[in-house]
Amino acid sequence: MRQTLLLITGVLAAIVVQAAPAGANPKPQSLLDIYNLALAHDPTLASALNANKAAQELIEQAKALYRPIVNFSAGASASQSDVRYQGKGVPFPNGVNTYQGYEFGVEARQPLFRKQNLVQMAQLRTQVSQADKQLHLTLQNLMLRTTQSYFDTLVAQDKLDLINAQKAAILSQLEQAKTRFQVGSSTITDTNEAQARFDLIVAQEIAAQNTLEIAKRHLQAITGAMSSPLAKVKANLKPNALTQKLDEWLKVAADSNLNIQIQQDLATFAGQEIERNQAAHLPTLDAVASYTESSANGSNFGFGSDINTGTIGVELQVPLYQGGATGSRIRQAVLNKQKALDDVEIARRQTELDTQTAYFNLNSSIAQVTAYEQALNSSQSQWDSTKMGYDVGIRTSVDVLNAQQQLFSAKRDLLEARYQYLLNIIRLKAAVGAISDADLADVNQQLEGEL
Repeated sequence: MRQTLLLITGVLAAIVVQAAPAGANPKPQSLLDIYNLALAHDPTLASALNANKAAQELIEQAKALYRPIVNFSAGASASQSDVRYQGKGVPFPNGVNTYQGYEFGVEARQPLFRKQNLVQMAQLRTQVSQADKQLHLTLQNLMLRTTQSYFDTLVAQDKLDLINAQKAAILSQLEQAKTRFQVGSSTITDTNEAQARFDLIVAQEIAAQNTLEIAKRHLQAITGAMSSPLAKVKANLKPNALTQKLDEWLKVAADSNLNIQIQQDLATFAGQEIERNQAAHLPTLDAVASYTESSANGSNFGFGSDINTGTIGVELQVPLYQGGATGSRIRQAVLNKQKALDDVEIARRQTELDTQTAYFNLNSSIAQVTAYEQALNSSQSQWDSTKMGYDVGIRTSVDVLNAQQQLFSAKRDLLEARYQYLLNIIRLKAAVGAISDADLADVNQQLEGEL
């Protein structure tokens, strides 16, 4: 996991964003281009990196639990006493005495046996392991979020482009209908139908433009900048059939999913908490050494003193009774561990569900791409024949508009299916916890302009 942290830090340091020459058309950004920007600017990843760096300090805190503790103390005081001695022959003077005192000292304490500290050291290491996994999980989520936003933006852009193309086609049909009506070769119905379709597509254009702007802002929230045109999926994309069965993916998920591993770390920590609280019943043994110097220029007896004291020894403490708090903490820790084990099972089942859902969605998208390709071919043939029939007078304007609508819908559905196919690959890899930069690179190869 430390290698992961170093790798991410190195990637962030190596990223250089090159500006396009002034006046030149910017090259479409690929998925990897957007991901590199996300690595450098995503605040969620930056937060996780800093949290992980902070967690690494727990290692030093763990070591400190069995290192010596050295304290220095110092003090000064001023005293006044009024003494009246009873009886005869007392050698000390009666009356008011005023004097000052000074003291300083150093104490060193070395734990020899503290079971609680030993267990707490193990707990801190468990927390560091959990923090490392959390950082890696955040990086995996960034890959998924970037891919999702990238293709959401492409889908929104393609819908707007198709609507604009459809709008131009309907406008042409409207003008043609008006011309035919003026020469008496068609009825006003054709004109009204075309006008209604045109008004509807204008409304759809407004909604599509809004959807695109929102999608761009989602991408901007990850990369920190508005993206230039994005590279689209290759028109000759051919989906690859899944070679691994669902059971194989589920096995990978059980071994690799970081959500499960994080919950397992939490369960381990909860078990260690039981042991730490049980250790509160055990005695502790410390080696102690101290040195003090004290000085006073007077006392109740009228004379001062200078005292230097050095001690060395061992200190044993045996807890006898603490009001029942220790037993209560142990029972609480036992229940917390059971909850942690329940959370492990929740994470395991959720991972299985996410893996199954992603697997079936990917299988479905593979089939849909092929089906929509056939549907597009059929819709194109229908449009061609309907247009030809309209030109010779055996088809109406409504038939042309309907065929046109079906053709654009087929184009839209095919584009969405291709995007969903590539996105579902990443979703499945993310669900099992096996997603990596190589997976993004593979998807990137399916974009235009990528070799």
